[in-house]
Amino acid sequence: MASISTPGVHFGDDSEARILARRVNEYLAEIKGDRPDRFGAFGSLPLPDIEGSLEQIAYIFDVLELDGVSLMTNAGGSYLGDSRFGPIFTELQRRSATVFVHPTASPDPIAHTLGLPDSLLDYPADTSRAIAKLHYSNTFARTPDIKYLFAHAGGTIPFVSARFAIVDEMNVIPGAEERGTFADTLARLYWDTASAFSDPVLHMLRSVASLDNVVFGTDYPYPSNPISIGGLRKLETTRELADGERRAVLGDTATRLIPRLARAADL
Repeated sequence: MASISTPGVHFGDDSEARILARRVNEYLAEIKGDRPDRFGAFGSLPLPDIEGSLEQIAYIFDVLELDGVSLMTNAGGSYLGDSRFGPIFTELQRRSATVFVHPTASPDPIAHTLGLPDSLLDYPADTSRAIAKLHYSNTFARTPDIKYLFAHAGGTIPFVSARFAIVDEMNVIPGAEERGTFADTLARLYWDTASAFSDPVLHMLRSVASLDNVVFGTDYPYPSNPISIGGLRKLETTRELADGERRAVLGDTATRLIPRLARAADL
């Protein structure tokens, strides 16, 4: 399932971002069209440009017939779940879209003063910020038909989910009656195993969210081939997974998330 990763397609100019998003999505459609039995694609949106993103959503689904959209955790310094992005999520809800969320660099300049790669700490933290914002802004609650898929097992979410439960119990954030608990939300989110395929991560995911909604991911081509392929080999052999869980992670769950994949496998 091909998609454009960080930093996305918007580099400060809305008109240029619209052009780049269209070119990227047409290229992804070519990949899918050449071998629909092997490839799918998540289209890119030129966020934070709202009008351009709405136009591109229509193009992605109605013309190119891609399998979903890919969003970065924040755009222009605003996180997913920010009220400015409301029209985007309303439209994606109307289409019952699959939404793949990948982290990008934090908008906080202080986060980059450590001299470390963003992928080490920033990406997991940024994914967690986006999930928290989507939950506590009640965006998840208002978009029950969107299928959300988060890269890297949700960043730090498997570890900090207990803190969400504490905040829910304290009832310090308005809107709790509409959104329910974070435990309720966890049950409907999907997670991939890109750079998150070790036994401790799988064990923690099972504990806090179950493995029912976990799909295989690679992060390719950012990691080297041995790392990406090594993640697959790990999932194929680890004793942390029962045989049924292994089949689900390595394919069955993906066909539930995107039913076209099941049909494509029969071609």
